[in-house]
Amino acid sequence: MSRVAVITGAGSGIGRAAARAFLGAGWRVALLGRREQALAETAAGASGALVLPTDVTDPAQVDAAFDATVAAFGRVDVLFNNAGTFGPAASVDEVPVDEWDATVAVNLTGAFLCARAAVRVMKAQSPQGGRIINNGSISAHTPRPLSVAYTTTKHAISGMTKAIDLDGRAFGISCGQIDIGNTATEITAGLGVGSGALQADGSRKVEPTFEVADAAATVLFMAELPASANVRELLITASGMPFGGRG
Repeated sequence: MSRVAVITGAGSGIGRAAARAFLGAGWRVALLGRREQALAETAAGASGALVLPTDVTDPAQVDAAFDATVAAFGRVDVLFNNAGTFGPAASVDEVPVDEWDATVAVNLTGAFLCARAAVRVMKAQSPQGGRIINNGSISAHTPRPLSVAYTTTKHAISGMTKAIDLDGRAFGISCGQIDIGNTATEITAGLGVGSGALQADGSRKVEPTFEVADAAATVLFMAELPASANVRELLITASGMPFGGRG
């Protein structure tokens, strides 16, 4: 029987590309996101796709989505915790508190709620176990200018990943993190990566990007490892992007 994945933020960007990659590889996939039409476009009639409009910041909606996944598919083998937002582009003293809270709610609390639901299912199912893959960011290593809310949540995801992986050992549950730099998505477009992204010295620079399908293929690789192996941390960036060395 084909394996089962839950993918959040599946209506666009990396989430959409990952969902299509998993479906193409024969997985059954629960697609979670706020916009039902966008999720339906991701599924595009693929067999094995389950469209579940879900606000990941709402505990009741998250639990209902995992219940629906188990009802439809019987288990959860992988959670790709992908839903996220860049949030306010501002210095820490200029970030509105409501925008800080909204960023934390999606990027951190949403990931926690989905991981909590997934672990409960993975502990209870037979055979027991599964894998959680958290989408961190290159900002979990080095921030961009004016990204305090986003960067803080992505550093927190790194701690969450390590804690879940530790606590999951006794139950056959592993947790890893993929940190992606400059895949071509709406977020990188909004940052001006392709037209001139803000640099630490105040200048703007066109940065290289790589195809979102390649990021999705990397997530699928992590997911399809045998239970005896786990990628705890994986950093993938566009070749030549200003990250290593002095930029």
